[in-house]
Amino acid sequence: MTTIVALAFLIPLGTALQRDARQEALADAARRSAIVRGALTVGSDPAALGRAIEIAGANAPAPPFVHGLSTGGTPRAAAADVDRAVQNGSPVVADVPGGVVRLEPVPVAGRVLVVEVFVTKAALTAGTRGTWLILILIALGLVIASVIVVDRLAARAVASARELVRAALAVGDGDLGVRIQPSGPRELAEAGYAFNRMADQLVALRADERELVADLSHRLRTPLTVLRLDADALDSDDTSVGSFSAAELDRRRTIRRIRQAIATLEGEVDVLINTTRKAVTQETGPASCDASEVVRDRMVFWSALAGDQGRAHRVIGAHTRIPVPVPRAELAAALDAVLGNVFRYTPQGTEFEVAVSRRDGYVAIRIDDAGPGIADPDRALRRGASDQGSTGLGLDIARRVAQQANGSVSIDRARLGGASVVMLLADPEAPPRQVSRFGLVGRLARERESGSRRRWTRRSNR
Repeated sequence: MTTIVALAFLIPLGTALQRDARQEALADAARRSAIVRGALTVGSDPAALGRAIEIAGANAPAPPFVHGLSTGGTPRAAAADVDRAVQNGSPVVADVPGGVVRLEPVPVAGRVLVVEVFVTKAALTAGTRGTWLILILIALGLVIASVIVVDRLAARAVASARELVRAALAVGDGDLGVRIQPSGPRELAEAGYAFNRMADQLVALRADERELVADLSHRLRTPLTVLRLDADALDSDDTSVGSFSAAELDRRRTIRRIRQAIATLEGEVDVLINTTRKAVTQETGPASCDASEVVRDRMVFWSALAGDQGRAHRVIGAHTRIPVPVPRAELAAALDAVLGNVFRYTPQGTEFEVAVSRRDGYVAIRIDDAGPGIADPDRALRRGASDQGSTGLGLDIARRVAQQANGSVSIDRARLGGASVVMLLADPEAPPRQVSRFGLVGRLARERESGSRRRWTRRSNR
C-alpha cells in the first residue's frame, strides 16, 4: 500500500519536473531565436546578422540557421516543417535526429524568413536524471521506513496476542494464577485488562465455591456429632470377652460398624474442610496487598470506561504504599463491585472519586459519586437485597472483605452530593488506637454500638 501511494505521488511529480525541464530548454531556444529575429527586423546587414547569429549560438551545440538567407550552417528541419511554420505564422517545434528544432517565421521585406534553433535531447532532459534518482530514493526510503514501522507495530500486536493466547491456555489448563502485562494496541491492552479481571474473578469464584464446600462441611459436623453421641450411648461393641448368643453378637457387631462409619465420615469431613481451606488460601494469594496499587490498577480499567461515558473522576492518596490485610484479588473484587454500582446506577457523565487514606490504625478506601445516592443504606448492605432487579451482592462483597480485615463498610452522604461508600480495613503496620469520639475509629465504634448507620433520603437504591 505504501509503495502504491509513493508511486501515485512521485511519478506525477517526476513527470512534471521533466516537463518543466523541456519547457525551460525551449524557452532558451526562443530567447536565441529572438536575438536573430531582432537583427532581421532592424535591417538586412549581413555583418549585423552574422554577429546576432554568433551571439545566439554562443554555448549552443549549433548556431541558429535562417531559412531563405545564405548565413552558412547546416539546416536540420525538414522542408515540410519549414512550410508548416510559414503557413501557421507561429513558432513550430519539430522532432529531428538528436533532438528538436524550433522554427519561428519572421516577415521581412515582403517575404517570410524562418529562424531555426536546434535543441539537443540532453538539453531537453537536463537535470531530470538526478531528479528521478532522488525521487526513486525517496520512494524506497518511504517504503523501507513504512515496512520497519509496520513490522514493529505488528510485532507488538503479535507479541501481545501471543501472550494473551498463552495466558488463556494456561487458565484453561487450570492455572488461575497466571496474569499478563497489557500492552500493544489499545484494543489488545483492554483485552489484557479484561483477561486479568476475568482471572481474578475466576479465582474469587473458585475460592467462594470452596468456602461454600467448607461451610457445608462444617454444617455436617452438627448431625455427625449427634450421631456420634447417640452411638456412644449404645451398649458396648466388644465381642472378645464373654459368650454371646448369635443375636447379641450380631447386635454388637452392628453397633461397632455404626461407630466405625461415623468415625470414618467425621474423618472425611475433616479432610474435606482442610483441603478446601488450603485451596482457598493458595488460590487467593498472600493475605495482604498494597491498597494503593490495587486502586491504581483497577482505575486503569475503570478510567477507560469513564472516559467513554464522559465521567470526570480522580484518585486521591494512591501514590504511596498502603498495606492492608486482604488478598489482592478480594480487594480488587470489592473495589470493582462498588465502582460497578457507580457505573450501573448513576447516569452517564456523573462524577466520581476514589480516595485512599491511613488514620487511627485503619485504612479507608472511599468511593464517592455525584449520583442520586442510596435511600436505604442498611438494606443496601444486606446480602441479596436490592430494589434495582440485581442480586444485591455488590456492597455485600465489600462488607465481607472489610470484615475479613477487621473493619466495616459504611454509607453516607458524599461531598459530591451522591453516595459515599467507605471501606475501613485494619492497618497491619499500625494497631488501632484507643476509641475516640472523633476520627475513623470513633466512627467505627459508634456504628458498632448503635447497630445502624445514618439514613438520609434519596431517590434510588443500589
